[in-house]
Amino acid sequence: MLQKKKGEDKDMGKIAIYPGSFDPMTYGHIDIVERALEIFDKVIIAIADNAEKRPLFSTQERLQIIKNIFKDTPHIIVDSFKGLLVDYVAKTNAKVIIRGLRATSDFEYEFHMASMNRSLNPHLDTLFMMTNKDYFFVSSRTIKEVAKLGGGVEGLVPDLVARRLKEKFKLPVSKKKQMSWDDM
Repeated sequence: MLQKKKGEDKDMGKIAIYPGSFDPMTYGHIDIVERALEIFDKVIIAIADNAEKRPLFSTQERLQIIKNIFKDTPHIIVDSFKGLLVDYVAKTNAKVIIRGLRATSDFEYEFHMASMNRSLNPHLDTLFMMTNKDYFFVSSRTIKEVAKLGGGVEGLVPDLVARRLKEKFKLPVSKKKQMSWDDM
């Protein structure tokens, strides 16, 4: 059994960082967060502030949206960071990074990043979690493409996110009328 080192805060609990751009947050992301809370006492959702990715939503918008999504979940902290993830993690007392995997193609990139993070901080581990089968095909990029073209993303993202996407793309926020045979 592992024992705490002298001076460690006994009440700190197990903290994990779930970093990403979350542009926008999907139910796949939420699935990972909820399952991570079954393992860790606290999960910090850390929004990477990376202007090179040219996000649809600003960092402040993403912070506001995600805080709203998890407003009733006290063990979630929503924050943002710039620069190296390992530097941000060092400020939080976390020892684990959570990464979601959808397919084997994700693994190669994530393994590379986990290895680099581990080389920068040998005390840092990465926990890979498979996304729920219902969301393995969902990515923020695809959600944005579908929403921009007027397609429905309901059921893949929270209602707040679907509404904000429509606002960003200047699409009608009200529900579309389903076409029937009588309309043809």
